Amino acid sequence: MTPAARVAAFCEDYALSAPILLAPMAGACPPALSAAVASAGGMGACGALLMGPGEIGQWASEVRSTSNGAFQINLWIPDPAPHRDPAHEAELRALLAGWGPPVPPEAGDAGLLDFAAQCDAMLAAGPAVISSIMGVYPPEFVQRMKSAGIRWFATATTVAEALEAEAAGADVIVAQGMEAGGHRGAFQADEAARRLVGLFSLLPAVADAVQVPVVATGGIADARGVAAALLLGASAVQIGTGFLRTPEAAISPAWADGLSRARPEDTLATRAYSGRLGRALRTGFAETAETWPAPAPYPVQRGLTAPMRAAAAREGRLDAMQAWAGQSAGLAQAVPAGDLVERLWADARALLAI
Repeated sequence: MTPAARVAAFCEDYALSAPILLAPMAGACPPALSAAVASAGGMGACGALLMGPGEIGQWASEVRSTSNGAFQINLWIPDPAPHRDPAHEAELRALLAGWGPPVPPEAGDAGLLDFAAQCDAMLAAGPAVISSIMGVYPPEFVQRMKSAGIRWFATATTVAEALEAEAAGADVIVAQGMEAGGHRGAFQADEAARRLVGLFSLLPAVADAVQVPVVATGGIADARGVAAALLLGASAVQIGTGFLRTPEAAISPAWADGLSRARPEDTLATRAYSGRLGRALRTGFAETAETWPAPAPYPVQRGLTAPMRAAAAREGRLDAMQAWAGQSAGLAQAVPAGDLVERLWADARALLAI
């Protein structure tokens, strides 16, 4: 199938006029951003990891109040309960205090929200798509999605994960290259750093291996990346960092400025912020933490770093801020999100002559 035919089929299936999907970024997908992307013909997104059931429903209502376009809602598949080491956590707390306020002993007790309740809330919100990261949904929930007419987009970082997700019933595979900003979608947390595959190696291999459509994500931020991904077998692309400098994203000015200056080598994959591997700007904290004892597991490490991250965000201190960034961050444009969707697709079509 030609790129033009793949794109046309995908866009028809999901009522899109552009094969541009907003990546579901927890804490960085306000309703205004998704509404703008969806109204321009793309697909909006909600990273619901940190949202309770009521917040999920409210987010969907706010998007629908300003756009009739499609959107996806995303959740992490929970890991097993983390192993706790009080002595190790105390050592990390002392080190983190040098980058922010004192870290209380109970900071590492931060737990997860009720996954089953979040899943129920996603179904109740009735999005076009429910997506996953870090694994596959339980069979019972997959059946409930399909009964409700909701499609499942499953993130995969390797060919093996893509095949597992397809076998579990995924309607679309989101192939995430190691260039992607934010958390890696690896099914096994302890394997994430050892299986870093670039998008342009992963994408054609996944497209050849599965029978369902493939969406490409990771390091795509301009029309050249969109066109290349479609040539390599994708039916659409998913973009996260490339939308973070839009006014609708409303991120910290310090973070946005850091993205604008970033070269590909100015990011690194680190567990220092949350305990799960994620790609961020190469800040002073991120560099220093590489010399420390190993981070605590997720979500303990997320809890331990919360005081530092909150203070840095309030004070606009990029050096200690959790500033997720893909390797193509420097290509992100400070233009309205709807204009960006239209520009990306128009320029990609010109490159592809379709």
